Amino acid sequence: MGTVEKTRCGWATKDKLYQDYHDHEWGTPNHDDHTLFEMLCLEGAQAGLSWYTVLTKRENYRKAFDNFDANKMVKYNEKKIAALLENPGIIRNKLKVNAFVTNAKAFLEVQQEFGTFDKYIWSFVNHKPIQNHFKSMAEVPAKTAISDAMSKDLLKRGFKFVGSTICYAYMQAVGMVNDHVADCWKAKKK
Repeated sequence: MGTVEKTRCGWATKDKLYQDYHDHEWGTPNHDDHTLFEMLCLEGAQAGLSWYTVLTKRENYRKAFDNFDANKMVKYNEKKIAALLENPGIIRNKLKVNAFVTNAKAFLEVQQEFGTFDKYIWSFVNHKPIQNHFKSMAEVPAKTAISDAMSKDLLKRGFKFVGSTICYAYMQAVGMVNDHVADCWKAKKK
């Protein structure tokens, strides 16, 4: 007897990489500071590109950026940044690479102020995931009032590549908002 294929959100049918990301990460609440920082960086790297492009390079990013260790990243100097800009395994955009370093500093400052980045970032949704009930991906917004507020506050704190659309995608990625559509197996688990 064959295996029954799960019904997934339409964007997650492309291949195994997307399916795994959809099934194990997207829309699943994450409270690990390290992962929250990594995802914020990667969502910023996506700006102007497809998420698939970033996902295919995620392991290369982890190797290039010391597994997103913010304490190491804040010490990157011009020589290290120049080497990163020569790395074919990542998106070699100077503004984005520099933003990772800037964001590491801001991330550590938020941790210092709030105890954890998790406490800070999840406060935008009152520490509870928003459960949406959209019938199709066409109904899913690109940004919301909450992502607007998050973006504004992150920018005020010195973060880069954190516009409202990026923030909403980030909220989806770390499970602050669950936008799995009605016929998706993950929506049925809500």
